[in-house]
Amino acid sequence: MRSLHIKLSVLVAIVVFASWSTVPAARQASQTGTGPVLASMGPLAFGPDGTLFAADNQGATIYALDLGAQANGGAAGAKGLDAVDQKLAALLGTGAREITVTDLAVHPRTRNAYVSVMRGQGAGAAPALFRVDGTGAITSVSLQTLKFQKVELPNAPAANPSARQNPRTQVVTDMAFADGRLWVAGLSNEEFSSKLRAIPYPFASVDRGTSVEIYHGNHQQLETRSPVNAFVPYTLNNQPYLLAGYTCTPLVKFPISDLKPGGKVRGTTIGEFGAGNRVLDMIVYRKGGQEFLLTANNSRGVMKIPTNPFASASPITTPVETETGGVPFEKITSMTGIEQLDKLDDANSIVIARTNTGINLQVVPLP
Repeated sequence: MRSLHIKLSVLVAIVVFASWSTVPAARQASQTGTGPVLASMGPLAFGPDGTLFAADNQGATIYALDLGAQANGGAAGAKGLDAVDQKLAALLGTGAREITVTDLAVHPRTRNAYVSVMRGQGAGAAPALFRVDGTGAITSVSLQTLKFQKVELPNAPAANPSARQNPRTQVVTDMAFADGRLWVAGLSNEEFSSKLRAIPYPFASVDRGTSVEIYHGNHQQLETRSPVNAFVPYTLNNQPYLLAGYTCTPLVKFPISDLKPGGKVRGTTIGEFGAGNRVLDMIVYRKGGQEFLLTANNSRGVMKIPTNPFASASPITTPVETETGGVPFEKITSMTGIEQLDKLDDANSIVIARTNTGINLQVVPLP
């Protein structure tokens, strides 16, 4: 009997081990349909074909939205609108204080601006999406009629409303589409919680992403739990990178070749732009034969950073005792209160700017 019991135990162990070993590295979590039901709408990003990617942090899900005919019919471009928060709120039948503008993105073909909004607070909040065209006309985008794909993110952090910053709101902090993949930054529930993910599109599956850490010169330590707040894909020496901005405010480069599913990677810190500050958004543009990274920050305004030094910049691996360090930058004092920005065309940006009286949508020449 004892021998039979041992044999059965070994057999069960083998079956269990075999079942573990066949679990796929990528989670099959893609769905398609019409009429997406988003619990929230945060970061936005467009694909080159006009697909709009929208992050639902509350649902730990990313939606790929086919705007269809709703992307057409407006005048090309986008026009600035003062008090845009009041105008959007009025379309939602509420007051400006009852809405939160969560992101801004420009359609790659029509150059119309799309603005994501949350109406209300807490569990009763609801997402909405609007289009602003070249005449300033605002159109509500009906989510109920849109075709969509969606993918659920594994290992998302649980909600903790009592935390200084609820980690559930940072499941996705930024997104960008490049070379057939949607790049996603945010937090996971793992010990190394800062994540970068590459999700091929059309969606089929999603892996656990790459855990990333950085050396933060101003904080004088390695950090694994601070998420990337904003990033852009960029090519250095003919190799693809992600340029990433963090709180307090290091600028870090990650070679895409190093970002392997399930891996852990330390980025190269090349700039420190000041403590007590958080990068909100960033774009890359060309002017006067040079390329620049333009960043919006919550307490240090807008910064214009030449990209030419990035490839050869000395890594910051030791404490930075001065206020700033690394690659040089210029403050753009003419741009104030900027919370979101995108490139409208070769000469202009479009921004969400907070003023003493509310929020404006502004078209601003690239500095």
